[in-house]
Amino acid sequence: MAPPKSSNVTSDKSKNSKNTTKTDINTKADLIIQNRKCANDIFDIFEHLQAEKDRDVICAIGACSRIFCALMGRGDLFVGPLPEEDSLLTVTGKHSADEKYGIFMRHRYNDCVKLLLELMANSNHQVKEGALCTLMKFVSAEGQRPLSSVDWDCHYNFPRETLKAVVCGLLSEKEDMALLISRFQEFLEMDDVRYYVMGLVSDSVGRVTARAKEALLPIYQNNVFALLSNINMPSQESELTNFLIQMDGDRGDWKPAKLKDHRRAFERMWLGFLKHKLPSNMYKKILVVLHESILPHLSQPTLMIDFLTAAYDIGGAISLLALNGLFVLIHQHNLDYPDFYKKLYNLLDSSVFHAKYRARFFHLADLFLSSSHLPVYLVAAFAKRLSRLALTAPPAALLMILPFIYNLIRRHPACRVLIHRPDAPNEPFDDPYLMEEDDPALCHALDSSLWELQTLQKHYHPDVSKTATVINRPLSEQEDDISELLEFSTYELFERDLQQLQKQPVALEYEGVSQLLEGSGKVLGGFFSLE
Repeated sequence: MAPPKSSNVTSDKSKNSKNTTKTDINTKADLIIQNRKCANDIFDIFEHLQAEKDRDVICAIGACSRIFCALMGRGDLFVGPLPEEDSLLTVTGKHSADEKYGIFMRHRYNDCVKLLLELMANSNHQVKEGALCTLMKFVSAEGQRPLSSVDWDCHYNFPRETLKAVVCGLLSEKEDMALLISRFQEFLEMDDVRYYVMGLVSDSVGRVTARAKEALLPIYQNNVFALLSNINMPSQESELTNFLIQMDGDRGDWKPAKLKDHRRAFERMWLGFLKHKLPSNMYKKILVVLHESILPHLSQPTLMIDFLTAAYDIGGAISLLALNGLFVLIHQHNLDYPDFYKKLYNLLDSSVFHAKYRARFFHLADLFLSSSHLPVYLVAAFAKRLSRLALTAPPAALLMILPFIYNLIRRHPACRVLIHRPDAPNEPFDDPYLMEEDDPALCHALDSSLWELQTLQKHYHPDVSKTATVINRPLSEQEDDISELLEFSTYELFERDLQQLQKQPVALEYEGVSQLLEGSGKVLGGFFSLE
């Protein structure tokens, strides 16, 4: 059945209305650019910026971008300290007609910037993105035609105030801006924008946290971290070639073109953020990227000691993740960390086998315990604690833990007494090892044995029991490669077992069964009975 004619008429009217509004906005924008007498039409475009329909707002954003970029490109906006707009009406003869026009449009430009900053908090992402991109176009246009007076010849004046307003809009305290910040990453790839943004973030963090008196600000801190994590630092000064605002001639001592100044700003930004109290989930996010994305770009990486030691003392997964950063500082920057191995020893509990970062933890633990200069009692304590924990560990973890223990014994032959003690009594005796002792020097691991490994030879999983039987014969000097076992999961173990079952047929009864139940049984009322 064909739709009634009235619906077609309504649809046509709606389309015509959309086209009329867009045409009206674009026409007025062209008139404002071409004819100064039409300057007051800018107020009509501002009304569309505050319209209820998103399509009208988006169209008005594009018009404002065209208008003010064109006016700045021609030098029509007033340059220098901006007089009050009321002075144009009260003072006669002080300003020429061109200056009055420039002052008027400069005020309208400021109004436009305020409206665009408000639109960055709009519920429609397309509106947000349009407002952000237009503001960054204004930053670029102001850089080419500064609106503030130049102090001396060849002085470079970056439009920090406009960029500061953009950064403040991105670092909202009330709304999650992560999606818009990801769009802003395009501009962070530009070296001058990145340099000034880092300084502005440092100022914002100091100002907001001081006002909040160290209270947690989850939304704000998440926005800050989202912005910080989108900053990709260059590794060499020769890479600093991509600038939003191009300069003529030699850059000289211009800081955005110097890698050392980038690193100082980067360091100040991160240290300023990390010195304040953070939510526990943010500690994890930061520690995951710290050793690769932050420490290599700091002027003085040792300044991160306080943050890393505090994170290491928290315990749980946060302590596991802090190991990466501490490893870099200990091995590359000669950090002397007291009681490091004692704390590493205390991180070993049953939860570590189920942690998300298990592979990373055991990889680093293997590196820390690889030195042949470690005391025997310390290595023995780690081997014994892992053996005790292995009694309740899942099979997938055991296939990694057992070779880990064997490697410890191979590196430190004095620990072989744990698996072969000739002077041991034949009668059973109590294990002297103290599992509850936090100090590895006092746990009496060297007086004990790894009887847990012999117990695991009776494990229900054949791969585990086979791996545990390695101690029944002399250990080879060649260490086991555990790199492929670090991330070995229960799912992979299950899949491997299924494949093995397909290759090897299961033993069955050799006589076939003709029926399920044989004999004189009867089914009475749904119940089986034997006569």
